[in-house]
Amino acid sequence: MTHTISGQMLSESGNFAIVVARWNELVTGRLLSAAIDTFRRHGVAEDRITVIHVPGSFEIPLAAETAASSGKYVAVCCLGAVVQGETQHHDYINHAVAQGLMTAMQRTGVPIAFGILTCENLDQALNRAGGKAGNKGEEAALAAIEMTSLLTKIPGPTDG
Repeated sequence: MTHTISGQMLSESGNFAIVVARWNELVTGRLLSAAIDTFRRHGVAEDRITVIHVPGSFEIPLAAETAASSGKYVAVCCLGAVVQGETQHHDYINHAVAQGLMTAMQRTGVPIAFGILTCENLDQALNRAGGKAGNKGEEAALAAIEMTSLLTKIPGPTDG
């Protein structure tokens, strides 16, 4: 018989951190608003949410890992927007941020949700921050809630 394990989309306990980049604030502000609203709608009171502002997306992994390793948060939701310019700079930033967040999540065992937009232009970013393509801030908050619940249900090595 197949066993299925899945997380719930309601959080009744634990604190959440949101790490958000100030760079491209027109976009990241919308991601942040949607993430906070989503947390609230899914049972996370405002006093259980800490928002950590960093200069840009490149700084997100260090702040996320520091928050995750503090023992104060059940999950960290990361929000940023890297918009392609005339050079390949965005490729280096995107790769470094993704790798840094994955490494931090594996190292700490704390869910770290990836809400970093990687877009070709500002219009595309705005569409993913509440426009035609939804809001990645909402999606990242939902992922954080679901993963927090899911990890409590997966048997560990001592659970047999």
